[in-house]
Amino acid sequence: MKPITKQRLAALRQEFEARPENRVARNAVVRGGLSALTDYSLARRKENVYSVEVTDPCKIADQKQSGRCWMFAALNVMRTAAMRRLNVEDIEFSQAYPLFWDKLERSNYFLESILKTANQPLEGRLVSFLLSAPMGDGGQWDMFANLVKKYGVVPKAAMPESKLSSATAVMNRFLSLKLREDARILREAVAAGRTEAELLAQKEAMVAEIYRMLSVCLGTPPERVVYEARDKDKNFLRIGPVTPQEFFQEAVGWDLDDYVSLISAPTPDKPFYQTYTVDYLGNVAEGSPVMYLNLPIEELKAAVVRQLSDDAPVWFGCDVGQWHDRDQGVMDLASYQLQDAFGVTFGLDKAGRLQYGESCMTHAMVFFGVNLDENGKPDRFKVMNSWGDDRGQKGWYVMSDGWFDEFVYQALIHKQYLTEAQKAALAAKPVHLAPWDPMGSLAK
Repeated sequence: MKPITKQRLAALRQEFEARPENRVARNAVVRGGLSALTDYSLARRKENVYSVEVTDPCKIADQKQSGRCWMFAALNVMRTAAMRRLNVEDIEFSQAYPLFWDKLERSNYFLESILKTANQPLEGRLVSFLLSAPMGDGGQWDMFANLVKKYGVVPKAAMPESKLSSATAVMNRFLSLKLREDARILREAVAAGRTEAELLAQKEAMVAEIYRMLSVCLGTPPERVVYEARDKDKNFLRIGPVTPQEFFQEAVGWDLDDYVSLISAPTPDKPFYQTYTVDYLGNVAEGSPVMYLNLPIEELKAAVVRQLSDDAPVWFGCDVGQWHDRDQGVMDLASYQLQDAFGVTFGLDKAGRLQYGESCMTHAMVFFGVNLDENGKPDRFKVMNSWGDDRGQKGWYVMSDGWFDEFVYQALIHKQYLTEAQKAALAAKPVHLAPWDPMGSLAK
């Protein structure tokens, strides 16, 4: 390797100091950080008015110090459906309730995966990947749907937030500690020739320990619930006592199998109009696998606009940390004048960012509107986040059309808004992606 010499360093310093624009940029950023490079005209592009807006939006929620955005976003979409179905001003479902079941089911899924890979080398890529993060918060739509199918939903009052549901890092740390210990025990048991019945008994005992830990941290989930409220006409409403599954049917009434996860991953290894699944990605062992239909971004966007135009919000996944002004609540490729200030260009396209580890889906939110220009083309989208009402514009964000193209990766669309060609593509046998594929990333 060739080193950077003292002579080269001196030349670099002289070249930098010789340009006044470098000195201006340095002075601004050193004092004010990169936010000093925010484009002053950004305020003109953050108008929160849209030609198409979903009626009856629910109130902003706050996931706090947890990676439950995928749950919050899904429940926020369901809240709109429940508000209309029950004729109430607002309703909030418990986010701690699916968190409990996800942790328990994910633990079982992990231990089953350890047994399945017990004869593979510990230092191999697959086992190392499984052990890298036994317990986290992130998830995907299909994982949430599996939880609702099995456990239903409950009103927030039936299982309110706990200290550790709002700040999950410590709980996850000790769950991961226990699961890695369990993984070692199970692998050693397989190596020692234990029978399938003996291995199952060991695993069931491990799941019981996880259940106890979760009950201590989050409380025990209710088996039956009662929901009481005044509707918009001031009539008293009561549902229950019912099971959480029955409550979901009464309050929301969705057929979860009617929804499809569309993705847009323009990499050479993922042809469009093909379905994909990701190995070892899931939570409920007997649940439906994660399933995607890959489409060009313009087709995914058109499906989003069709659903919004029918007064239905859209769950979506994106890379939220890219070109995002959190204070002003704007996601726009021109948010910061970084290329001018640094004197460089950032030339990776969407495919390159996926291939080279620069970008992937990191966060789930909900579209509640879109602005269509005089030609019927979208130029900005209305976004509900789950970071509380003290971020963005009282919890709402504006996304430019260009940002959508580059950093939106997934959208949940009802089958009725798909074209006939897209519906036909759903019938294709899914291609299996490796667990570490960027499309296996989890929204947090």
